[in-house]
Amino acid sequence: MKSSNHKLKIMYLMKILLDRTDETHSITMPEIIDALEAYGISAERKSLYNDIENLRVYGLDVIGVQEDRTYSYHIGNRQFELAELKLLVDSVQSAKFITEKKSNELIKKIESLASKYEASQLHRQVFVAGRVKTMNESIYYNVDSIHAAIAGNSRITFKYFKWNVDKDMELRHDGALYEVSPWLLSWNDGYYYLIAYNSVKGIIKHFRVDKMLDIKLNGRKREGEKVFNSLDMAAYTGKMFGMYGGEDERVRLECDNALAGVMIDRFGKDISLIRLDDKKFAVNVEVAVSRQFLAWIIGLGEGVKIVGPQRIVDMMNDEIDRLVRQYGK
Repeated sequence: MKSSNHKLKIMYLMKILLDRTDETHSITMPEIIDALEAYGISAERKSLYNDIENLRVYGLDVIGVQEDRTYSYHIGNRQFELAELKLLVDSVQSAKFITEKKSNELIKKIESLASKYEASQLHRQVFVAGRVKTMNESIYYNVDSIHAAIAGNSRITFKYFKWNVDKDMELRHDGALYEVSPWLLSWNDGYYYLIAYNSVKGIIKHFRVDKMLDIKLNGRKREGEKVFNSLDMAAYTGKMFGMYGGEDERVRLECDNALAGVMIDRFGKDISLIRLDDKKFAVNVEVAVSRQFLAWIIGLGEGVKIVGPQRIVDMMNDEIDRLVRQYGK
């Protein structure tokens, strides 16, 4: 009597080819027959030749190669190349907003897109030191809820938390609900941020998605459309430092020539670098001036200096005075 799995023979054949072969590993017809037998399926060579041809018609790149008197098969082109899968694995592993558990689950799924031999190479990519992962397991559902709200033109409500010294979640605003109009999700420094419109204050606000709880769509129509339609998102995120808000200002910097690459990496190739002499240049950039921006400037050392406007120079001097008071001379 034929096995109940026999109707699935071509599906198991495809699985065997995808799992056990790649450009450097092939499988012979006797090995295919044995592999199918392990699934409780008996198969003859002639029917398998027809099945392989049907898989080719379907679009699977099954390549047959004859060496001496042995004929073997392997999968050629796949949906993803091994190098692309490695990039996906490393992106998942480096993403701070994905928990360690979810990272491992996603990587397992990515590995299933490769042969078992290539999957072992992907597995070695996982072990990357020094990456701090989020502790909020609900990140997937948060992102999905926000996308649903944006697609449905709905405001959302949620609770927002911070971690306290006991490593416990501590709700902000005493657990009161936030209500905002969600418009965009942005990736910055390894975290997802919601960029939303606060109707009460009439301003754009940012929220770490992994610190949002109990997200619900309330069906109220979003506000702030004109603000976001006029927003150049690339320019907006480029002037933010760590997604911390601040008053927008056109700031003039004087830099050593060696920092040209740093400025281009930060603000893009469209900025104008103005030569001052053979050692220095000036650049005018739009930034949201915050302590994070000032700290970025300080971190670049003697090679860069804020020269205007004076209000921003005064802010830097105030920050320097605060550091002196905090740490002493």
